[in-house]
Amino acid sequence: MSGGGTETLVGCEVAPGGGGGGGKKRDSLGTAGSAHLIIKDLGEIHSRLLDHRPVIQGETRYFVKEFEEKRGLREMRVLENLKNMIHETNERTLPKCRETMQDNLKEVLQRLQAANDSVCRLQQREQERRKMYHDHLIATEKQHQLQWEDFMKEQPRRQAEVDEEHRRAMERLKEQYAEMEKGLAKFSTF
Repeated sequence: MSGGGTETLVGCEVAPGGGGGGGKKRDSLGTAGSAHLIIKDLGEIHSRLLDHRPVIQGETRYFVKEFEEKRGLREMRVLENLKNMIHETNERTLPKCRETMQDNLKEVLQRLQAANDSVCRLQQREQERRKMYHDHLIATEKQHQLQWEDFMKEQPRRQAEVDEEHRRAMERLKEQYAEMEKGLAKFSTF
């Protein structure tokens, strides 16, 4: 393009007749056939650089083949064993557990009912005992209150008796001291 007759080759194609020296070379803006070759070359470049589907498919096939060869039917056997275990659990173990649980629950419920009845009886006895104790306390308190009232009613009479006795004792003492003074007066004359 820059000067005097240099032509470039497109897509590594060589003109008929040989290598690079004396033959006729194609023009870069050449014919429809050269455009077709350019598109073909671009398609190959695109598929090699950007289209990874064939590579991924090949790798996937290789992985599946290796996985199946190495693992064999082990997963199938494991799944079959799990299926058998689940079937046995559903058919035998669960009904047996359910039956055992129901039998034991009946027994436990009976024991709980008996314990509940015993507790109710004990609670009723305790309430009766507390009621009797409370009634006894009230009766005793009333009796003490009546005794106190009787005691307080007796106090003025007893006080009067004690005062009367005290007054008599004072009179006796006065008489006794009067006699003693008379007796001393006799002796003091000597």
